[in-house]
Amino acid sequence: MLVCLSLLTVCNGVLLNILKSLPKLAVLVFASLVLPGLSACSVAPVQEMSDARQAVSAAEQAGAADYASESLGRAQALLHNAESKLSQRRYKEAREEANAAKAEALVALRTAEQTKESDKP
Repeated sequence: MLVCLSLLTVCNGVLLNILKSLPKLAVLVFASLVLPGLSACSVAPVQEMSDARQAVSAAEQAGAADYASESLGRAQALLHNAESKLSQRRYKEAREEANAAKAEALVALRTAEQTKESDKP
């Protein structure tokens, strides 16, 4: 986020001068390519956090605590880290941790389901 703010602060005047001298089509192309990347820096990872929470919950409900405790523990720790980063407004790191938590929770879920299935007579 600091990088984005610094970039916006330093380049604000320069960008305005450049944009004023360009044709309107070039301004539209610039805006469509650059601005979404800049705004992504400051957007909270709401969807990623929700996905991670749901994946961890699904793994817990599938019995991962009994069948895949290591993977579940890693997923829970990653989710906790993501929530901590989110509260600190470190959105990029929170997004990365949330995605990692979801992936680890899905591993735990699959392991629990496969283990339960193989245990059936």
